[in-house]
Amino acid sequence: MTEHTPYPGYDVMRKRAGHSWNDATRAVIDARLAIKDRPEFFSPEAWDTLNAICDRIIPQPPSRPRIPLAAFIDRDLIEGNQPGFRHIDLPPREIAWPTGLQAIEDEADQLYHRKFPLLLMDQQDALLKAVENGDVKAPRWAEIPAKLFFSTHLMSDIIAAYYAHPVAWSEIGYGGPASPRGYVRMHANERDPWEAASAEDGHVSKVRKINQNVR
Repeated sequence: MTEHTPYPGYDVMRKRAGHSWNDATRAVIDARLAIKDRPEFFSPEAWDTLNAICDRIIPQPPSRPRIPLAAFIDRDLIEGNQPGFRHIDLPPREIAWPTGLQAIEDEADQLYHRKFPLLLMDQQDALLKAVENGDVKAPRWAEIPAKLFFSTHLMSDIIAAYYAHPVAWSEIGYGGPASPRGYVRMHANERDPWEAASAEDGHVSKVRKINQNVR
């Protein structure tokens, strides 16, 4: 659990054995926590590139366990999960990801003559910014639009993977699905006892004690 949060002391996993979650929620979370941090869909080279990109899109603090973002995306692709729609100019997801990652490697080689994971952080950020703006030169981008790959996959898929993990839920004070317990206090600034308390008013020690008892 991280303390880089307005919800000190809150750990959503304390709800696992309580009344807030049902068996369906427990099964989903258990499956997510069991994802192995190793590639099955991606090649070792693409895996290294994706991990380096994830570290730039969502840098994670060293003070708590790292969310395996690349592993979440790899698992999604192995299982054939789809969002239910696709931009007409993008190839299917299972083709878009490896093609886009290779295009980023081609761009890194063309600009810096090095692999993306070996670039300095400023160089990685500059390259990703160029992809975001579509300001790219590697010929492989003819196979996949850079701007669309950035917005549809690099940003959306990586952010979705981050906020699918209980560690991120604890950071934002999210309690998971409302079923079966639900919420009673529905007005502004009201909090049910099974919701995280915020320390935005500065009472960190008091709020930490409250959050350590949220179930």
